[in-house]
Amino acid sequence: MTSYSATARTGGMTNWFSRPIAWLDSRGRGAWIGAMVLGFIFVWPVGLALLFYITLTNRWSKNMFGNSFNCAARRHEKFAHFAASYRPSGNSAFDAYKVETLRRLEEEQAAFEGFLQRLREAKDKTEFDTFMDDRAKSNRPVEPSDVARPGEY
Repeated sequence: MTSYSATARTGGMTNWFSRPIAWLDSRGRGAWIGAMVLGFIFVWPVGLALLFYITLTNRWSKNMFGNSFNCAARRHEKFAHFAASYRPSGNSAFDAYKVETLRRLEEEQAAFEGFLQRLREAKDKTEFDTFMDDRAKSNRPVEPSDVARPGEY
């Protein structure tokens, strides 16, 4: 992003065009959106031109949102960190300890996931048994001992 003063020093034809761009860039996304909306309100071709300029020059992603939309770089960073954990360090004792610790952690994770699965199955079985008991009670035929006689409550 060029600064306003550096752009102002360049003379000629580009000066009148690059100064407003630098000014809007220095104020961020709100200034670009405001200029575009005002362009549509007062002179619609100017608003349309700003919309095309913003989208064609990638102003939405580069200058307006910063690095927040740089997902590919974050994914690469996570993969690089993951890959680095399996890279040998050069110290055989430490590498053996790391391999053993990672193996133990993977076993603990598998055991914990198995525990969670059994817990879910037990909860589902309990809910299903409760449902079947309630259903059996509601479908049970009415017996004469269940019917209240006149005068009884």
